[in-house]
Amino acid sequence: MNNYEMMFIVKATMESEEVKKTAEAIKKIVTDEKGKVVEFKELGEKKLAYSIKHEISGYYFVMTFEASKETQAEINRKANLDENILRHLIIKLDEE
Repeated sequence: MNNYEMMFIVKATMESEEVKKTAEAIKKIVTDEKGKVVEFKELGEKKLAYSIKHEISGYYFVMTFEASKETQAEINRKANLDENILRHLIIKLDEE
């Protein structure tokens, strides 16, 4: 199992329930693929530096999780397919 950190931005033009549902869907992918969510933070709505898909603000989330390389690839694939996620980035954390 490797440690990863993912930051993703969800569209702010949606209802707050839809934003939370999108964030929960990402967490569910980790647990469904036998990974473990270590930490999950909602950073709130922030203005974007530039417009993405005609959106000028978004809800930021940061998640730290333990998962296999295959699970990380599946999360990346599903985040790319989700139209409600404007951007995402997954980084592998160093082993301590």
